[in-house]
Amino acid sequence: MDATFWAFIALVIFIGIVVYMKVPGMLARSLDERAERIGKELDDARRLREEAQALLAEYQQKRREAEKEAADILTAAEREAALLLQDAKQKMDDYVVRRNKLAEQKIAQAETEAVNAVRSSAVDIAVAAAGKLIAGKLDPKTANELFKKSVDEVGSRLN
Repeated sequence: MDATFWAFIALVIFIGIVVYMKVPGMLARSLDERAERIGKELDDARRLREEAQALLAEYQQKRREAEKEAADILTAAEREAALLLQDAKQKMDDYVVRRNKLAEQKIAQAETEAVNAVRSSAVDIAVAAAGKLIAGKLDPKTANELFKKSVDEVGSRLN
């Protein structure tokens, strides 16, 4: 019996002890448990990935809605600004027209007052001059008649 034989016997005994102790079953169970854990981790990872994709889709939808709302707000603000600008321009134009009319009325009134003042002064001067001329050359009765006639004629022209 040589050393190879005893090595073979030791190997058979070792394999027998390993089988008796159910080491292959423990290894198989351990590998099965590890495979099951890995499977659960893969399922969890798959579930987390799906949740992450769902959240991503939800946030992308919210972002699109927020962008649309911002665009709507911007459009409404631009529309309102245009209306305010148009309203302000209209009010300014109306104000300018009113101020021009008021200025024209004041100018016409001043012109009328000036013409009336000039006419009044002309009448006063003409009457005074006529009175002096007539007083010096005519008798009082004729002068009085001419004066009344002149006043009536000037009065009718002013009206």
